[in-house]
Amino acid sequence: MKYKNKEYECSTAKLGERGQIVIPKAIREELGLKQGDNLILLGNKEEGIRIINANSLEELAEIVLKEKNN
Repeated sequence: MKYKNKEYECSTAKLGERGQIVIPKAIREELGLKQGDNLILLGNKEEGIRIINANSLEELAEIVLKEKNN
């Protein structure tokens, strides 16, 4: 299954035998993800899993620290 609108690219992925998930190419490209990127996984039973690019959090932290020091 694949779905795309202005805000979201949606696709399915199968969970591998060892728990690995392959993020579909279209989504990796849309989000600028590449091999070696660190990802943060957040999850709970009600909302499922969210995946955040750790690099995005590092960039946000740098902006916040710069603003705090000014």
